[in-house]
Amino acid sequence: MNPKLSVNVNKVATLRNARGGNNPDVIKVALDCEQFGADGITVHPRPDERHIRYDDVRKLSRVVTTEFNIEGYPSESFLKLVEEVKPAQVTLVPDPPDVLTSNNGWDTKANLHLLQDVVARLKSGGMRVSLFLNPDPDLVENAALCGADRIELYTEQYAVLFPKNPEEAVKPYVKTAEVAIKAGLGINAGHDLDLHNLHYLRVHLPGLQEVSIGHALICDALYYGLRDTIAMYKNHLLPNIAL
Repeated sequence: MNPKLSVNVNKVATLRNARGGNNPDVIKVALDCEQFGADGITVHPRPDERHIRYDDVRKLSRVVTTEFNIEGYPSESFLKLVEEVKPAQVTLVPDPPDVLTSNNGWDTKANLHLLQDVVARLKSGGMRVSLFLNPDPDLVENAALCGADRIELYTEQYAVLFPKNPEEAVKPYVKTAEVAIKAGLGINAGHDLDLHNLHYLRVHLPGLQEVSIGHALICDALYYGLRDTIAMYKNHLLPNIAL
């Protein structure tokens, strides 16, 4: 099966919040993404609600019919929110409240007991749990010991190196994915993926099940329109790009 495309609508909320009101309408955009072929909707609410607000999450949970994925740091307020709305997937990210965007994966060794408790709590509520992880095979064993269902590989390093040397850029991700598959973990990926680097990752990364893309996709939609942009990203997730 082809990897699924989950569209992160945080940037839509950022634009809305810049002027107040409800333009653009985050809920409508998410529903349009689904109509145009997205396999899921991703949000990453932060404590200051600088883009997606907790109330957005509640509203989206009532209308999203594809897979709903909520990312975030497992603070008590975040955990209560996801327990309330029960998304299909919760992606745990180790970002403190003051960071601009996610910039690192979990140290699964140092945070083993924290993650075990949080993962068990979320899975008891029927939610699939993914851990945001740097491309490092040594972190995978403890990700499995945490009880996680999947890992989401943090792909900024891949995106930075890709223009100069795609083969070297993808190598640590392949090694990490191979170890994860042996450990029984599913593979997601996200951060700085775009129409230049997505297909190469799709072809070379074993076991890839889902990508979460927001910033680049929303930027491309300014030029190509949302419907055509989603079609283009879906096309890049095929084994061979359909011209």
